[in-house]
Amino acid sequence: MRRFRYPVDTDQFAEIRQKGLVYVDKTDIMFDLVDKYKYVFLARPRRFGKSLLCNTFKAYFQGQKELFEGLKIMELEKEWKTYPVLHFTMSGLKNLKISEAKTKLESMIRGYEDRYGRDPLSITPGDRFRDLIHNARKQTGEKVVIILDEYDAPAMRLLYEKEQLEAMRMMLREFYQVLKDEGEYLKFVFITGVTKFSQMSIFSELNNLKQISMYDEYSGLCGITQKELDTALRPCVEDYAEALQITTDEAYALLKKNYDGYHFSRNSEDVYAPFSLLNALDGGNTDYYWFESGTTTSLIEHLQHYPIKTALEYDGVEVGINEFNVSCENASTPMPLLYQSGYLTIDSYDPMLKTFTLHFPNLEVREGMVSGLMPLILKRSTADGNSLTRNMASSLFKGNLPGALTALRSYIAKIPYDIITKEEWDDKESRESFYKLLMYMAFSMLNSIVDTEVKSVLGRADVVVKTKSDIYVLELKVDDSVDNALDQINSKGYSIPYEADGRKVTKCGVSISSEARNIVHWRVVDEEGNVVDEQKFI
Repeated sequence: MRRFRYPVDTDQFAEIRQKGLVYVDKTDIMFDLVDKYKYVFLARPRRFGKSLLCNTFKAYFQGQKELFEGLKIMELEKEWKTYPVLHFTMSGLKNLKISEAKTKLESMIRGYEDRYGRDPLSITPGDRFRDLIHNARKQTGEKVVIILDEYDAPAMRLLYEKEQLEAMRMMLREFYQVLKDEGEYLKFVFITGVTKFSQMSIFSELNNLKQISMYDEYSGLCGITQKELDTALRPCVEDYAEALQITTDEAYALLKKNYDGYHFSRNSEDVYAPFSLLNALDGGNTDYYWFESGTTTSLIEHLQHYPIKTALEYDGVEVGINEFNVSCENASTPMPLLYQSGYLTIDSYDPMLKTFTLHFPNLEVREGMVSGLMPLILKRSTADGNSLTRNMASSLFKGNLPGALTALRSYIAKIPYDIITKEEWDDKESRESFYKLLMYMAFSMLNSIVDTEVKSVLGRADVVVKTKSDIYVLELKVDDSVDNALDQINSKGYSIPYEADGRKVTKCGVSISSEARNIVHWRVVDEEGNVVDEQKFI
């Protein structure tokens, strides 16, 4: 019998605490943040717990002490004063016309005016917001707390419509300007979002806003850290393991592979995606919840404005610190959007070169990206991709690598010829990039069933596939020989890390011809170098 109930359908702190749902205590970090700063901005991907954090701040500043019983903040907070809190969730303004968004914002302001009063001479949202702050301060005798959740939501769908984006910015400009002008009336301002907009006045004019998004000490403020999963949530993982009839260690490995891998600073804590992790623990499975919640659709809408295949090429990209600060509406590549939205995360930091290496954080994100983009890039349906995955996995589980390659070759043969232009075909580098991308996508899809490691599209095109009994090390060459492919496996020592694994290690060189537009030759060899299978199609 499951012992725990999870907050999989609510971000309301009060409801979570009152119903005894699983809650990971971060109130000591919150207390530290309030103690240090007055104006705070935190950027995190969607479905990462920002709204729950905002609601927790709201309950704290409203003095709802009873909701915090047993939490760390009880040992830190001594006064428990009650402050007026103005909490605006700006996601309510997204997908609206400018006039509709203005009306919605005014309605949100009106909800607080019913409590604190309104000056009938104030007309614009900015003037009404200013009066609201003054009235709340006057009525309560305390400074005002402002919480703006998902500040960028109204503008995200307007990212590539410059006139509409500018109109939205101007409508919101005076509203955000109030935060700077009325500082003497404010106790604490907390703002969350996904992306940075350079032209939004919240950044250009609120120059004392502390952006903690890349601070090591706040890297675990949203999401669930490895330490929290190992300690506070360990009983939950044990329940999860029991539901799947696996060991606790196996459960940890499964959760880590699918939902871990987020890093938000140079020395970030290891962070799991909370929405996916908690749903997995609740359901006792490993479904891909983040993408099922509509993430892919939104991403593809944005990527339509760039060469779509370049999105996958950023897995493994190296960037400098300034590239994180490029606003999405001014970016010439999708990299800032992919990072800020959580599709890429920091994998490592080189202090000498001051560069960050970015990767897809986990299997859920990588497969979601690939499955979402495959129909657009290769013009094959998702069902075709799933069929390929099942056929390849079925062969690999039987120790039949040639069968898996045969399935892949059949899939490639059905890809339309017009997916890249004649100019791209005529350029050798473009041809190679395309086939590396194709292999990357195929083997990434396979990772949903078989443990597959695929190198970056921009790096060498080697692949490692693991089953319970076998490890396959493949090197893929475009317009080159299988001899060179196998030589590279041996000279670079790609198979050496697996020699002590205990499973059978098989090497395979694969040659792809851009003229034939398919795999034309493979050679499979065992650990001693003996040829166990070879197929030529020319």
